[in-house]
Amino acid sequence: MATARELLGILLDAGSFRSWDVPLADPPAADQGYRDRLAEARRRTGVDEAVLTGQGLVRGWPVAVAVCEFGFLGGSIGVAAAERLVAAVERAGADGLPLLAAPSSGGTRMQEGAVAFLQMVKVTSAITRHVRRGLPYLVYLRHPTTGGVFASWGSLGHVTVAEPGALIGFLGPRVYAELRGAPFPAGVQTAENLLAHGLVDAVVPAVDLPAYLARALEVLTAPHRALPGPPPAEPAWPGLSRAGRPAPLAVAPAPAWESVERSRRVDRPGVRALLGLAGDQVTSLCGTGAGESGLGLILALAAFGAAPCVLAGHDRTAAAPFGPAGLRAVRRGIRLAGELGLPMVSVIDTAGAELSREAEEGGLAGEIARCVADLLELPSPTVCVLLGQGAGGAALALLPADRVVAAEHGWLSPLPPEGAAAILYRDTGQADRVAAEQGISSADLLASGVVDLVVPERPDAAVEPSAFLHRLGRVLAGELLELLRRDPAGRLAGRSARYRRLGR
Repeated sequence: MATARELLGILLDAGSFRSWDVPLADPPAADQGYRDRLAEARRRTGVDEAVLTGQGLVRGWPVAVAVCEFGFLGGSIGVAAAERLVAAVERAGADGLPLLAAPSSGGTRMQEGAVAFLQMVKVTSAITRHVRRGLPYLVYLRHPTTGGVFASWGSLGHVTVAEPGALIGFLGPRVYAELRGAPFPAGVQTAENLLAHGLVDAVVPAVDLPAYLARALEVLTAPHRALPGPPPAEPAWPGLSRAGRPAPLAVAPAPAWESVERSRRVDRPGVRALLGLAGDQVTSLCGTGAGESGLGLILALAAFGAAPCVLAGHDRTAAAPFGPAGLRAVRRGIRLAGELGLPMVSVIDTAGAELSREAEEGGLAGEIARCVADLLELPSPTVCVLLGQGAGGAALALLPADRVVAAEHGWLSPLPPEGAAAILYRDTGQADRVAAEQGISSADLLASGVVDLVVPERPDAAVEPSAFLHRLGRVLAGELLELLRRDPAGRLAGRSARYRRLGR
C-alpha cells in the first residue's frame, strides 16, 4: 500500500506539488499516553498528521488534493486532521480548484471521542459548500476506507473510483467480528463488489489514475473555461431538417412502421456506439450511487467536439430492463449536470420500461415523474436525442429538453405500436396502421414541434453506423454550443414554453 507521499508522487506531475499544511499542536485535552502515540506516529511515518493537503497538477490540470496517511494512527480523523481537511476544502473553493480526495482511514479517532466523531459533519459541510460553487469533487477510495470517513467525505464525489482489492465499508471487519462474534461475510466490503453494485464508478490502479482523472477533468472543468468560437451558422452537409425551416429531408419520409422495424434491427448502433465513435473524453459512471447497477442505462461524462456534457441514455444492448433504478441513475446524472453547470444529453432508445412487480414496488411511475420534473427544471442546457425506439414512459422520462434531435428512423409513442393496436383494435396485426395514425415518426414529430431537427439515415443507421454517428455527433456539438451561449433564464423559460404550447 502506497504511503500518502508516494501516492502524491504517482498522481501529480513531477515537481508540481505545493503543500498547504502548517505545523499542528497536540489536542489540548490529550493525556500523556495519547501524546506519546502521536509522537511515535510522527516519528515512524515522517508526517505530522493523518491528512496531507496541497495543490498540484494532474497531466497539466490544476487540482487541490487531500490524501490520508493510513500509517498515522490508521488514518483516523481527529480535530486537527479535520481542521486541516476543512481548510484545504475552503482554499480549493476560494481558488476555484477541483478537489481530489484520497481517503484511507479507519474512521474517527477514538482517543478524541464524540468531538472527533462530529468533525465529519464539519467536513461534509465544507464539501457541500465546495460543490455549491460548481466545482468538481473527485474521490479515490484506498485500502482501507471505513467508518465515518467513508460515511462522509468518502461518499460525496461527483466521480468516485477505488483502488483494486481495497477494503471499503461502513463497519470495519474487526469491529463487526467483536460485536457479532462472527466474521463479516467475505467479498462484500471490496472495491470490486462496490463497483458491481453501482457504488463506485470504476476500479483503477493508482498508476492509471492520472490518465483517468485528466479525462474526467477535461469535461468537469469545462464550464469554468471560455467557450470556443461559434459553430457554423448552418451545417456543412445536406439533408438536415429543422422545425419551422423549409429544408426537406434528404429523402421522402419513410412510413412510420418502416421506421419502427428499422429501429429494432439488432445491428442498429446505440448509445454505446455513439460514445465510442463520436464522443471524446468519455468517462463512464456506474450506477445510482445507492447500491443499484445493471440498469439498462449508460451514464457518462463526455464531449462532442468542443461541447462537454453529462450523458444518460438507454442501452439497447443491456440484458437488464430499464426500470426504477435506471431512472434513479438518470437523476444522478441530472444532479451532476446541475451542480457543475454542465449540459445534459439524454438519449432515447427503448422498447419500454420494465413491467414487473419489482418495478411497480420500486416506484417506477414516481421515478418517471421525477425525471420529467428534474429535466424541466435543470438550469443547464439540455438536448434530447431520439436515437431509435421511443416507447412509453421510459422514453417520456428522458424527453424534456431545450432541443430535441431525432434520427430519421427514431420514433416516439405512448406504447409500442402493437400495444396501442391491441387497445384500439384488439388486434396487434394493426400495428402498422396505428403507427401511421398516431404520428410517431420523426417527420410527424418534426411537424408537430416535438422534434427540432432530424438527422438523416442513408438509408439506415445500421447500414452506415460510423458515418451516421459522426453526423449526429457534429449536430450535438453545434446544438450544445449554441445553447451554452444563450441567456440561462431565457433558455429555461423557453423550455417550459415549448411544452406549454404543444398541441395548441
